[in-house]
Amino acid sequence: MVALQVAIPPPTPLPPLPDVYALTSQRNEFILTIVGFLVTGIVLIRVFGPLMRAWARRLEGKSVDPELRGEVEQLREQVAEVEPLRNRVLELEDRLEFAERLLAQRKDQDLLQRGGPA
Repeated sequence: MVALQVAIPPPTPLPPLPDVYALTSQRNEFILTIVGFLVTGIVLIRVFGPLMRAWARRLEGKSVDPELRGEVEQLREQVAEVEPLRNRVLELEDRLEFAERLLAQRKDQDLLQRGGPA
């Protein structure tokens, strides 16, 4: 009987296990970063999208609807008509106030000449 002796090498040590908490923390930070970028992108698109479209329309020369432009012109004409009337009303108010003061003075003079109310 022949016995063979085979040398079994010692088992190689296993690599150290990674820190589960550190890996979970890194994964969570990575996910939060991606979510942050996505939310920021959506907000920027929602906020600046209409502004950019308006700016593009203005560059193209389509910024104002012709109907709105006509209404604005009509309102400007009406304001131009009302402004002189406003000045006239202010002048009439001043004249009315002056006439009221004159009448009040005359009434006081008449009362003084008669001897006042008895």
